[in-house]
Amino acid sequence: MNIPKLSKQPTIKSCHGISWEDDFSWVHQENILEVLKDGSKLLPEVKKYLDEENSYTKKQLEDTKPLQKKLFDEIKSRIKLDDESLPYKDKNYEYWTKVTKDGNYSKKLRRKIGDQQIEIYWDGDIEAKGKKFFSTGDVAVSHNDKFLAYSIDDKGSEYFTIFIRKISNNEIIEEPIPDTAGGITWSYDDQYFFYSKLDKFHRPRQIYRHKLGTNIKEDILIFEEKDARFTCGLGTSSDEKFYFISTSEHTTSEVYYFNKDETKPEPKLVFKREEGVEYSLDSWGGYFWMHTNRDAKDFKILRCKNSDINQWEDFIPAKDEVLIGGFVLLNNWMVRSERVDALPKLFVRNLKTNIEEELEISDEEIISPGMSLGQKDRNTDNIRISYESPKTPTRTYEYNLVTKEKKLLKELEIPSGYERNNYIVKRINCLAHDGRKIPITITYHKDTKLDGSANLLLYGYGSYGHTIPPSFSTTRLSLINRNIIWATAHIRGGMERGMKYWEEGKMLNKKNTFKDYISCTKYLIDQKYTAKGKIIGYGGSAGGLLMGAVVNEAPELFLGMIMAVPFVDSLTTNLDHSLPLTAGEFNEFGNAKENIEHFKYIKSYSPYHNIKKMDYPHILITTSLSDNRVLFDEPTKFTAKLRDTKTDNNLLLFKCEMDAGHGGKSGRDAAIEEVAFDYAFALKITNKLNT
Repeated sequence: MNIPKLSKQPTIKSCHGISWEDDFSWVHQENILEVLKDGSKLLPEVKKYLDEENSYTKKQLEDTKPLQKKLFDEIKSRIKLDDESLPYKDKNYEYWTKVTKDGNYSKKLRRKIGDQQIEIYWDGDIEAKGKKFFSTGDVAVSHNDKFLAYSIDDKGSEYFTIFIRKISNNEIIEEPIPDTAGGITWSYDDQYFFYSKLDKFHRPRQIYRHKLGTNIKEDILIFEEKDARFTCGLGTSSDEKFYFISTSEHTTSEVYYFNKDETKPEPKLVFKREEGVEYSLDSWGGYFWMHTNRDAKDFKILRCKNSDINQWEDFIPAKDEVLIGGFVLLNNWMVRSERVDALPKLFVRNLKTNIEEELEISDEEIISPGMSLGQKDRNTDNIRISYESPKTPTRTYEYNLVTKEKKLLKELEIPSGYERNNYIVKRINCLAHDGRKIPITITYHKDTKLDGSANLLLYGYGSYGHTIPPSFSTTRLSLINRNIIWATAHIRGGMERGMKYWEEGKMLNKKNTFKDYISCTKYLIDQKYTAKGKIIGYGGSAGGLLMGAVVNEAPELFLGMIMAVPFVDSLTTNLDHSLPLTAGEFNEFGNAKENIEHFKYIKSYSPYHNIKKMDYPHILITTSLSDNRVLFDEPTKFTAKLRDTKTDNNLLLFKCEMDAGHGGKSGRDAAIEEVAFDYAFALKITNKLNT
């Protein structure tokens, strides 16, 4: 079968007096956002090329079909197909979710407290019937338990349509509201609900209030964000007395509030936005509570009385090299999180005595702890705590804050069987090029030899301050059980070691993210976990940017790369301020259009612009036609240019899902199929096709 080839239409681009040629810029249509909503508007030549790439990839991986089926079956066999969540006790009902053996989407159930009659008020499988793609943005029951508000995206483009129905008879009672961000907040009196409308650039910058029984054209605009970098949303307070409007980009936020009794909402500003300052608000026990990095790089928690929002006092002060996380308030307790030395912890504070101590859940060192409420009533000493680790499936307990007794409520069940003692988890640190300690989490089977003979998959992300937790995954076992070590590089650009760690991996420090990943790769080779040419790089979205930059810089280290919805044409996207995410990311990557220093720096690492005439490892690239976050044209252009430039005969495979979005195809089985596809590629290039 012929290798697909995309026609060149050389275009000279320029910025800041610097010119460069782009052979494939024509792929980016002027009406690109319309294409995401309606694939029929795709240029015929691009459609033909995507179809050819899909056929070529299918042909090249034809020999993996039996393995893909085997992987699908074993991954699915680890999932309890008939399962229910723990119930949450609201005022009048208990609510929980359920999945079934034959279904692909969840069902939502409830029953009146004290009653045995179960009501299915939402059935994802019924709602998804006949749709090629199906995703819910929100499913919200009104406070009076009578109405269900929900939002649906049936393309993958993240344009959500809101519907309202009576739960008693499933009757749609309101006109659908299209082109929303998906979130729905009911007013406390259930006369209204609030939602965010998307602008022409797919940015939620307006919040509307809809009154039940009125035409949507009469919806009232209660807030509008004027700065194109910021997007906004609305939420409620824990004490159900206030509404909060949060408007933010990645590094700066601003909060407004208004009282639940205001018939005509007049949002009041808490404090004016300051560049680089983030804060969020809650209300409980007569106090406003704030989580902020204002005068506290790694955050702190403040409070003030509801009656005087200007008199703030430190409640949990800032700590050096300790990231102060979020919190939950009960009548007598605060439960909050911290991250210390790249590991998360939970703390409990008695609000009457002000005594605080760490909540010990497990004797494992490397875990992801969690906390949730099992009921709406916060006059309680009982909470739910949970933990998981790379070798331990999630365990959820009921925990008494007074007696410290815990009772196991639910453990993630692996139906096909699982022995956690067969797996070893390590946290090691390597030194980056500038001496910074970079954590690496490693999981492998106890029978895997650490003599350099094993293949290793190295996952990385490293952007937006996003931290990769040490969590459990049933899917990874399919590689780990086949003698492939799974490692996660906690590189800069995340917040594993606090805000400074993020700052050291963004803007004009972005290359530290890529250098850290390469340092981790070399360290794993030096320590005999694997060997040069036996490593598979794996990353998606901004993690795809990481893979693209790294493979251009050090291709000889890798056997292969798996790049999912990769952000690989980062310069072009940064220069286009009309795209959905660009303006909101100026403080993450810079503003190449307005700043020549930013322009030169981004251009120097943008994967598409730095493809070289050299040998590359095996590469699998996946994308989706309706992806609104990383547009399909980025990996399309990257693949076409790489085909035209590279000097090797290794696999370069490109798959574009024609009915999906940023998260891939929808539904349980489809999600498993995608993982099986990626893993089959990894096992093919490691010569493990028959394992």
